[in-house]
Amino acid sequence: MKRLVVLGGGESGVGTAILGKKQGYNVFVSDLGRIKDHYREVLNLNQIEWEDERHTEERLLQADVVMKSPGIPDKAPMVTKLRDRGIAVISEIEFAAGFTKAVTVGITGSNGKTTTTMLTYHLLRSGGLNVGLAGNVGKSFAWQVADEKYDAYVLELSSFQLDGIIDYKPHIAVLTNISPDHLDRYEYKYENYIASKFRITMNQDEDDYFIYDADDPAISKWLETNDIKAQKIPFSITRPLQTGASLNDQTMKLHIKEDDFSMDTSHLALEGKHNLKNAMAAASVAQLMKIRKQTIRESLSNFQGVEHRLEKVLKIQNVQYINDSKATNVNATFFALESMTVPTVWIVGGVDKGNDYAELMPLVREKVKAIVCLGVDNRKIIDAFGDVVDVMVEVDNMTDAVRTSQRLAEKGDAVLLSPACASFDLFENYEDRGKQFKQAVQNL
Repeated sequence: MKRLVVLGGGESGVGTAILGKKQGYNVFVSDLGRIKDHYREVLNLNQIEWEDERHTEERLLQADVVMKSPGIPDKAPMVTKLRDRGIAVISEIEFAAGFTKAVTVGITGSNGKTTTTMLTYHLLRSGGLNVGLAGNVGKSFAWQVADEKYDAYVLELSSFQLDGIIDYKPHIAVLTNISPDHLDRYEYKYENYIASKFRITMNQDEDDYFIYDADDPAISKWLETNDIKAQKIPFSITRPLQTGASLNDQTMKLHIKEDDFSMDTSHLALEGKHNLKNAMAAASVAQLMKIRKQTIRESLSNFQGVEHRLEKVLKIQNVQYINDSKATNVNATFFALESMTVPTVWIVGGVDKGNDYAELMPLVREKVKAIVCLGVDNRKIIDAFGDVVDVMVEVDNMTDAVRTSQRLAEKGDAVLLSPACASFDLFENYEDRGKQFKQAVQNL
């Protein structure tokens, strides 16, 4: 009996354990932290052996294959030991893909991947496909492969998940954009992070498709010097394209495999240039998957959006409060500020991932009237924008951040939470940060 060791007892780890057991593996789950009660119950119910708050080395080193949860760095001592022994350490996506014949659409990118994933799923499901949603969102891919019978999956894939693939190949791969992120996991080398994103297409062949942003300099540069086998489908909002998606005045036009699609962009549910690109990517997938054009148009116009991503919370005394807690890097906040059309009180700050705030400068000058710093250490933000805005206030909790913003905002303004940073200094995660923001706004 083959031995599967699962490192990490969270969503992807437990899902992999369940699938492994179903496929006849001897499964052992090991987590250096504490496994949540819910997952402990699931493992016990499925009679899967587990341990937490330690790694029993001799048991782990007996593995035939190890699935590592994406949160565990490649440099972790246990991972290094396993690899030194020649034991394959793979991601959940790699493990689960071997047990399903379903078509997969893999979506990655520094920003926009969640929105593009949810939008693509919405289009395919509205078009009548029997489709699952997994990866970084919802129930884990492995768990669904074990329990469900989907014909297709839309997978949101982080660079960490892609680092752990060997043979996995999506039939359709989407790369929304690339900007510096998570560089602490890539030896602070941008080229390492870029290479990681492009792993999504490394196993694709001539029958597969690669959809990408042709306006993105990092993507264009990589494609100039590297060959890929998949059929390329670019999208652009700056120039017309013979193949792929582009913009003609106010009309989004797609030309894919001798088939044309067009839609007036004023009917798109999501606002902003970046969301126009997300819509182009999702519509390209839908067209390749033979979804009816009328269904694509209707679905793009009725999509509800993603929680914590430019989510309009409430309008109080004619001030719009917007939750963009999912903006954990500078590039995401750039898109948020770019989409603002009224004077904005900007709530920013958290754990800085080596941010360079310079690219935000023109937008801050043009749109931001006051800054509320919400973080343990706000020095870099104060240094960057102290001379640019008239008012800058430091707070250390969400209630004060929202109340201060209310005092600074006048009728017709907006209050935008778009932190440009990770959340771990004051919050559990970006969802917790966004929920606290929404609660504080509702309490005003």
